Amino acid sequence: MNVLIVHAHPEPQSFTAALRDQAVETFRAQGHQVQVSDLYAMGWNPVASADDFSQRENPEYLVYALEQRQGVKRGAIAADIRQELDKLLWADLLVLNFPIFWFSAPAMLKGWIDRVLVSGVCYGGKRFYDQGGLAGKKALVTVTLGGREHMFGDGAIHGPLEDMLRPILRGTLAYVGFEVLPPFVAWHVPYISDEARQAFLQQYRQRLEQLPDDQPLVFPRLEQFDEALYPLA
Repeated sequence: MNVLIVHAHPEPQSFTAALRDQAVETFRAQGHQVQVSDLYAMGWNPVASADDFSQRENPEYLVYALEQRQGVKRGAIAADIRQELDKLLWADLLVLNFPIFWFSAPAMLKGWIDRVLVSGVCYGGKRFYDQGGLAGKKALVTVTLGGREHMFGDGAIHGPLEDMLRPILRGTLAYVGFEVLPPFVAWHVPYISDEARQAFLQQYRQRLEQLPDDQPLVFPRLEQFDEALYPLA
């Protein structure tokens, strides 16, 4: 299996980085091929702009998704995007590894999503959900956060963590065709003991070793809708 880990944390010594390293070690021990995109270390540019195209279909008005489609066809898309897109297409499993910032992902990771999930390749027209351009691949979201587990869920002060992750789990990964596995969460990380952190790493290793047994989350399938995308009775 080919694994791409996209890591987004500004501190190289963070526990999020320790989870990344644990994933690399575990996957390679299983004989898998692994590539890591460490966005902060790479100095990744998160800003989607006209500068991403050496030629434009419409130089007067930027429709980013349409320019992505043409840019890939013409070989006119920025080199850093092309490199990451090649990694993504190579991978059988994508792991997004990041801390929760303000109920969401870091801007650096959002910028990777904006620029690399290219229209015309990863999605477009009715190529979404089970018909998405990345169908047949799997994705795992691995997150760290400062809150305690009891703060998240129905009736909890912050609500369900799944609500925070919905834009990534459904609106991004499932949308482009991934089979999305249940996320791995390390809770209250800045405030716990080294022993507790080691326990999370052990849990993560075990989870990764058993990944083939994971049941993906359930999302819509196009066969459940008519041509106008109204639900079938």
